Amino acid sequence: MPIRTIFLGLGAAAALVHVASYIMIMADLDRRGYKTNILLARIYFGRYLKAYKDATVKETGNPGRLYSLCLLGIGLTLVFVIAAILSPR
Repeated sequence: MPIRTIFLGLGAAAALVHVASYIMIMADLDRRGYKTNILLARIYFGRYLKAYKDATVKETGNPGRLYSLCLLGIGLTLVFVIAAILSPR
């Protein structure tokens, strides 16, 4: 199996983790009384992420685990996709 395929597969898995954690962040914000809109989630990504971080820091003193997982997911996606682009055929 080519290395490019492996990197793209890992990138897709990381993207899936990112999307799942972002959906869980939005659900958590809804439970806390912060209204979210799934149709506008791509536009308000930063706003929802910051609201989740602020809410969890206010309660526990640390950002929530979903915050870190969401950022890790998008970071790994970028790294794996760039590695796939730069890898030889």
